[in-house]
Amino acid sequence: MKHLALLLCILATISCAPDKTSADLLVKNATIYTVNATFDTANAFVVKDGKILEIGKKPELELKYKIRETYDAKGQTIVPGLIDAHAHLYNLGVTKQQVDLVGTTSFDEVLERVIAFQKEKNSAFILGRGWDQNDWDIKQFPNKEALDSLFPDTPVALTRIDGHALLVNTKALELAGITSETKIDGGEVILENGEPSGILVDTPMKLVYDVVPKRTHEFNTTALKDAEALCVAMGLTTVNDAGLGKKIIELINELQENEEMDLRVYAMISSGAPDLDTMLKSGILKTDRLNVRSVKVYADGALGSRGAAMRAPYSDQPGHFGAMITPMEGLDSLARKIAAANFQMNTHAIGDSANVSVIRAYEKALKGKNDARWKIEHAQIVSQEDLNKFSRNIIPSVQPTHATSDMYWAEDRVGPDRIKGGYAYRTLLDHAGIIVLGTDFPVEAVNPMHTFYSAVARKDLKNFPEGGYRMEEALTREEALKGMTIWAAFSNFEENEKGSIEPGKFADFVVLDRDIMTIPEDSIPKTKVQATFINGKKVYSVTEEK
Repeated sequence: MKHLALLLCILATISCAPDKTSADLLVKNATIYTVNATFDTANAFVVKDGKILEIGKKPELELKYKIRETYDAKGQTIVPGLIDAHAHLYNLGVTKQQVDLVGTTSFDEVLERVIAFQKEKNSAFILGRGWDQNDWDIKQFPNKEALDSLFPDTPVALTRIDGHALLVNTKALELAGITSETKIDGGEVILENGEPSGILVDTPMKLVYDVVPKRTHEFNTTALKDAEALCVAMGLTTVNDAGLGKKIIELINELQENEEMDLRVYAMISSGAPDLDTMLKSGILKTDRLNVRSVKVYADGALGSRGAAMRAPYSDQPGHFGAMITPMEGLDSLARKIAAANFQMNTHAIGDSANVSVIRAYEKALKGKNDARWKIEHAQIVSQEDLNKFSRNIIPSVQPTHATSDMYWAEDRVGPDRIKGGYAYRTLLDHAGIIVLGTDFPVEAVNPMHTFYSAVARKDLKNFPEGGYRMEEALTREEALKGMTIWAAFSNFEENEKGSIEPGKFADFVVLDRDIMTIPEDSIPKTKVQATFINGKKVYSVTEEK
């Protein structure tokens, strides 16, 4: 009878115990950097319906919840899903369907890759991207002579790595109607002996792109999916695509709605898109995975091709100032239109003249608007007296790997005084109180660990220079991580749904094989993503790749 009474007592106790709350996923045994307001760490959290439910310790959470699935991080590091604040997702996918010229060390190597590509593809219009004459022994723009010899009847168009210069052959020039008489504001047809050399800088490039065969729906779908696969493997859960038209934005939305695309996209409408006015009138488009509320504008070109607009001539090309793609009156007009639509304006500005022009246009358009969060993309060479114009309303959106790619030649372009306002991330952060980080891929590699490393160590992947490049402009590790998570989310008006691991936010997070906050600096670029989760769903795992 005693045993029966004891059994009845136990059963009564169990029956009175509250039912456990069900949850979809328990993540345990991790060093978790939450990136909340106090930058707390944890070792476990619970996910339900794609969102963080509770953060705590493993034993407590296991006892409290009825868990459907468990992910054991086995002591590895977890950070919030990484956000690339400035990239070109669609263009990355497009480059995977073309000749890859990234990393070429000579023009001869460029030609070798084009020849090999054409042997395999037999394309009716050869396209490629990624060359950079600054990486060659002969640091001069090539011309069309060799391409004319190799491909007299097939048009060829090879885009420079920064997207601001194009090498074409005579066939492509003929199709585009470009001659020595072609003059277009905002760019240049470079001549040799009075004839087009084959190099086009900025605006004239569009004449060639306009005669390239139209891309099919299948091509675009493949490009987006290829790009997504690369991004999630690198720990990116949100990508800001800096410049898209309506067609690709609608395709992204379609793929996401059909569960064919997990990656979140913050899409900037290209200011040159023919349907810009229609999209502005339609208003903000916001889903859980897609946010369309901004416009990408180009103020000038790139420093590497001397297209960036400078206040004084280039130090290595006297008399040359670069060029504004959008002149001051155009910036003012766009700023008024975008502000009236309550959209965000994100403007590419490299040179000091372009940066001050954009700042002035912003200040005029934003009178009375204190939470516009407009961005200056790149903010690369800024006059020192203009650095204090940045704020949480005019946000610097920078790419740290540009500093460590450009450091070999940037001072030659602008001289020792102007370079003090170049790649000035610490100064920009001190004035703005916020800085957001991206890569500008495919201009740079997709890997966000390179971004983190360049921001804090100010070195390239060869660990050059010893001691770091202008270390007074370095960020701390905490600042760099914020720039890739919560600050980037804030700049997208999404800080309440992502950017940190906190209850109520999307369960977007990345598992890393080492602790980037504590390991020696030179180990940071070696960090590998072990798994990427979006909405609590594992979208990439290194174990599943093997």
